[in-house]
Amino acid sequence: MTSNRQIADRILDQSQLQQECQLIREQGQRIVFTNGCFDILHLGHVTYLQQAALLGDKLIVGLNSDESVRRLKGEGRPILPQAERATLLAALRSVDYVSFFEQDTPLALIETIRPDLLVKGGDYNTDATEGPEYIVGSDILHSYGGQVKVINLVEGGSTTNIIEAVLKAQKRL
Repeated sequence: MTSNRQIADRILDQSQLQQECQLIREQGQRIVFTNGCFDILHLGHVTYLQQAALLGDKLIVGLNSDESVRRLKGEGRPILPQAERATLLAALRSVDYVSFFEQDTPLALIETIRPDLLVKGGDYNTDATEGPEYIVGSDILHSYGGQVKVINLVEGGSTTNIIEAVLKAQKRL
């Protein structure tokens, strides 16, 4: 069983994460990176993270800070503050480390940790204007031989859908 202390030890600032990634690489392990807001953790998130973890040895999740989520999603978001979102992610068996980023994209974090594989969910289109080569950080990974992979998302797994369902249910009360 994972204790709260062990969970907290898996939430690292970028400097700590950079050091940890160096140790991981020295051990010859493959680092997988993904990112997101993960506001109201749901089955789609959990399944996606499990799939991403299977693609390497260590899964690192870049987590949008509260301010970053607010800029991207609008007022009223995030629903859960960043400390809670990070703790929920770090408690998942598939996630090895979580680190916040303040920017709207994880580009600086990707540059810092230099993962072997960058994974995004299938909500990215694979047409000519929004394919994997347009995923933030893909050019960086390709510059040193890293890979980018888009994996399918679970149908119906959406924080927005959950929020809408709760609001609809509240109107019925």
